[in-house]
Amino acid sequence: MNTPGNKIVLFETKWWIVSRGQIWGPFDYQWSADLHGIEFTFQGSKFGEICSIDEFFADLTPFEIPISVCRVAAVVAGSLAVSLSLAESAKVRDSRLRNALTEFGFKRFTVRRASQSPDKSQSRVEDT
Repeated sequence: MNTPGNKIVLFETKWWIVSRGQIWGPFDYQWSADLHGIEFTFQGSKFGEICSIDEFFADLTPFEIPISVCRVAAVVAGSLAVSLSLAESAKVRDSRLRNALTEFGFKRFTVRRASQSPDKSQSRVEDT
């Protein structure tokens, strides 16, 4: 994947953060076993969860990710959680994410959908 600029790359339930020429991810989410919460992972290891509308826990410290990337990851996770709880379409989720990034000072990040996983070579990233 070509890495210039700051991007959030989305593919299915996963996302990657591209910042300063480095790719961080995959971040991912899944519904908890009881379907009342959402669990977040980074490279397959749990880093956070949303247990209720009032409870959001996230800790990326063990992964030694730069704080600027952690902040962007938190905005993406929070935005996705709201969209998922409202059963919004991918198009609406993307719009909500762009608005959240702008609101929290990360307007420099573009949001793109990949046609296949960026983990694979020859991936294609499209503007949404």
